[in-house]
Amino acid sequence: MRSVTGAQAGTAAGMHRSHESPELPTLRWRAALSLLKRLPQGALSRGFGRLADAPIPARMRPAVLGAFARAVGADVAEAELPLEAYPTLNRFFTRRLAAGARTWPSDPSVVASPVDGAVGQLGTVREGRLIQAKGRLYEVAQLLEDEAAAARYEGGSFITLYLSPKDYHRIHAPVGGEIREARHVPGWLLPVNAPSVAHTQDLFARNERLMCHVDGPMGRVAVVAVGAYNVGRISAAFDRAWNAPPGENAWVTNRRGLRSAARTYDPPVRVNRGDEVMTFHLGSTVVLVFEPGRVELLPSLVVDQPVRLGMSIGTAR
Repeated sequence: MRSVTGAQAGTAAGMHRSHESPELPTLRWRAALSLLKRLPQGALSRGFGRLADAPIPARMRPAVLGAFARAVGADVAEAELPLEAYPTLNRFFTRRLAAGARTWPSDPSVVASPVDGAVGQLGTVREGRLIQAKGRLYEVAQLLEDEAAAARYEGGSFITLYLSPKDYHRIHAPVGGEIREARHVPGWLLPVNAPSVAHTQDLFARNERLMCHVDGPMGRVAVVAVGAYNVGRISAAFDRAWNAPPGENAWVTNRRGLRSAARTYDPPVRVNRGDEVMTFHLGSTVVLVFEPGRVELLPSLVVDQPVRLGMSIGTAR
C-alpha cells in the first residue's frame, strides 16, 4: 500500500516522525489565530451566517453574486441555475451543479473524489495517527470521537481534501454502500486554511464536524466533514430529519446548546457512489479514512493537487 509520494517530502515514516518541526505561518497569522481562539467562534460564525442568509433583491442578484463569484474564482457557468435564481449568498454557495458538469467512473472498483477541492495530506494511518501538516499529527480516535471505530482504520489509507470558497460545496459518496452509523461532534470553528492547518495542533479533531461511515465492497470508509470559521454549518443529506430548522436551508452543526450525538440506522441508509451525503454552508475540509488492505490511493496524487468531484483518487486492492 502506498503512503505518501516523494513529492510530498519523503516517506510515510519520515512524515510521521514526532520530532519534525512544523512549518509555522507568519507572525501576523499566528497572532490572528491566537486571537480567534479567544473569541466566541460559534456566535461570530452564526452572525456571519445570518448575513449570508439575508435576502438579495432579485434585480441586484446578478451584480452581487457575480461580484462574489469573481472575487473567489467560482465558475458560474457550472451552476445549475442562473444567478438571479439564488435569493441569498448561502443559497448560491450551496448551489448544485448543472447537469453533465461532472462525470463518474464506470469502473465500480474506483474510489472517486467526493468534492471539488485540493489535496491536503494523504498517507497511511500509523499508530492511530493521521498527518495534518508537516510536523503535525493527530489521532484518528479524536477525529472520529470513537476509539472502537478508529481501531478499524489502523494501517489503512487516508486523504484530506480542502475546499476553497470558489468550489462546489456539496459532498458526495466516494464509494457505494450502506450508512449504519453517523456522528456530530461540536467543537471549535477555526479557519482550515494553510496557515491554520500548519499552526493549530489537532485542528481537524477539534473543529466541529459531521461524519458518516459507509460500509460496502471496499470495507468501511469514514467520510468526515470538518467545519470552519464563518457560518460553520454542515447539513446531512443522508438524514434530512437531523437538520434544523425545517426546510431546505437547514443544517446539523453550529447551533446553540448542541452536544456530541451519534446515530445508528436500522435498516441502514443505502447510498450509491456519487449520491449527495452532506453539504457545507460556507466551509471547509473533508477527511476520508479507509480500512487496511482495502483501498490504494493513486500514486500520482500529491499535496495541493486540484481534484474534481467524481475524479478517480484510488482503487480497490
